[in-house]
Amino acid sequence: MDAAVKSPIEMFYQWEKTTPNKVFLRQPTNLVWAEFTWAQIGDQVRRLTTFIDKQNYPPGSRIAIWSSNSMDWVVVDLAIMMSGHVSVPVYPGQDLKSARYILEHSESQMIFLGAFDHAADADEAIPDSVTRVGIHGATTPCAYQLKDILANNEPRQDSPIPDPEGMMTMVYTSGTTGNPKGVIHVHSTAGHTLPKTIARMLRDSPQPVFFSFLPLSHVAERVVVEFVCLYSNGVISFSEGLATFAAELRSVQPTLFFAVPRLWLKFKEGVDAKIPPAMHAHLTEEQKFGIRQMLGLSKATTILTGSAPCPRDVQQWFIDMGMWLRDGYGMTENFIDGCGWNSDEPPIPGCVGTPWGDAEVKISDAGEILFRSKGVMKGYYKEPEKTAEVIVDGWYHSGDSGRIDENGNLWITGRISEVFKTTKGKFIKPIALEDLFGRTNLLAQFCVCGHGLDQPVVLATLSEIGKNLDRADVENQLNAVLKEINAELPPYERINQMFVAREEWQINNGMLTPTMKLRRKPIEAHFRPWIETNIGKAAVVFE
Repeated sequence: MDAAVKSPIEMFYQWEKTTPNKVFLRQPTNLVWAEFTWAQIGDQVRRLTTFIDKQNYPPGSRIAIWSSNSMDWVVVDLAIMMSGHVSVPVYPGQDLKSARYILEHSESQMIFLGAFDHAADADEAIPDSVTRVGIHGATTPCAYQLKDILANNEPRQDSPIPDPEGMMTMVYTSGTTGNPKGVIHVHSTAGHTLPKTIARMLRDSPQPVFFSFLPLSHVAERVVVEFVCLYSNGVISFSEGLATFAAELRSVQPTLFFAVPRLWLKFKEGVDAKIPPAMHAHLTEEQKFGIRQMLGLSKATTILTGSAPCPRDVQQWFIDMGMWLRDGYGMTENFIDGCGWNSDEPPIPGCVGTPWGDAEVKISDAGEILFRSKGVMKGYYKEPEKTAEVIVDGWYHSGDSGRIDENGNLWITGRISEVFKTTKGKFIKPIALEDLFGRTNLLAQFCVCGHGLDQPVVLATLSEIGKNLDRADVENQLNAVLKEINAELPPYERINQMFVAREEWQINNGMLTPTMKLRRKPIEAHFRPWIETNIGKAAVVFE
C-alpha cells in the first residue's frame, strides 16, 4: 500500500503505538463512563484476533456483527480486520427474513451478537452453521462470550498489514426494493477518501469528540464516527439507549455530531414544547447558547444531517439557533464519498454542497446524479449484472435526480424511481413536495403519493406536539398549512388532501428501512384503500 494511504487497521496501530495512554472509547452505565485507552483497546483487539485465528477460517472469510452500538462493536470490527477476514454488519433493526438472507448470501462463518431488536427470535435468522459470540448487551444464547475470550487468549503480537485491494467489509443495503445487496469495500478505500474529507470536516476541531448512537452497521455512522475517529485520533462516546440518550449527549458535548432528519425534528419539537415558536426569532445569543447546551451541541463545530432529506424549514431553524446543520450526501456504494457543505458561510437549506476530497459529481443527460471517486465500491457481492447496471465507465449511478447550480453546489430534486404520474399525465416528484411540510411542528412524518389519482395527496403522522393538542385545533392548523403550501405550487402539484395516520411509521411495522428511510410502496399500499374511500371528502382526514 502507498505509504501515504493507510488502511483503518494501520491507523489503529499508529495510535496504539504513539498515543497508547490517550482515551479512545467511552462506554456508559447509568451515566457513569468507563474509559479505555488506545493501548487497552489494542489489548482487547489482539486477544480477540488470537481467538479468531484459532478458528482456522480461510483468509477473507465473512464474519457478521448484529448489535447496537457499543465499544465492543469497534473492538470486533478491528479484530476482524486484523485477522484478515471480512466484516458483515447487520442493522440492529433488521427484519429476520432479511437478516437470514444476509448471513446466507454472505456465507458468514461467525456472528457477534449484542443487543438488537429481534434478539428473542434470532434462531429464525441465524443458520446453525454460524458460530455465535456474545458481546455487550447480548441476550441471545451464544457458544462464546467476549469477556471469556479476552480472559482466555493471549494478545497477538504482530501487526499484519492487509492487502490494499483485499476485501475489508461487505455492507448490505437497506433493501428498499427486493433483497439487500452486499456492497464490497476494500482496505484502501478509507485511506484514499478520508484524509482530505477530514481536513475539511474537522478543520475547526483538531481534537475531535464523537458521540455514537446511529447504527454502526450503516456506512454513514461507521465512516463519519468510527473511521474518521481512527484517522484523526479522536475519542468516541457511546449511548446506552433512548432512556439516557439526552443526558449522555449533554454530558459529552461532542465536537462532531451526525444524525438523521427524524432526530432533528425531535430536537426541534422538544425546544418548541418549552419555548413557543413565535418567540424563537427574539431569542438573545445567550439564550440560543443555552438551547445548544441543553441539546448537547454547544461545542459542536461539525453538525451533519443525512440518510434522508431534512425539511428546509427545520434546517434553517438550527442555522438560526447557531447550529450550522450541514446536509451531507453520499451512499453505501460510494463509501459516502459524496458531497457536503464546506463553506465558511452558513449552509443553504436543501443544498448538499460540493464534493468531498477528490470525488467528482456530474448530472447525466437523464438528470441522474453520478459520482466517480476511489470511494466507489468494487461491486455487489455475487451480483455482477446489478453492478454493471450502476457502475458505467467508472461512474456510479445514484438513482437520484439533481442539478448543479452556478456555484458548483449540488441540489437533490428527488429519487428517479419515486416519481409518479397523476391521471392528468403530470409527473410528481414527492421529495420536493414533502420538504414543504417541515414548516409545521404538528407533523412528524410525511409521504406524498397519488399515482393514478387526479392530484397528489400527503400521508402524515402527528408529532408529540400535534398529539397533545385538541383535534379540532390540529385540523384547523393543518388546513391552514395545506392552503399556504398549495398557494406556492403550480396547479398540477397542489395537494388535494392530507391523511393523518394513527400510528407512527417505524422499522418494526415495515414502514421504515433500517436506515430510517420511508418504505414508500408499503406505506402507500397499506393506506391506499383508506385514501380511495375518502377521496373528495375533508381536506384533512384522520385515521
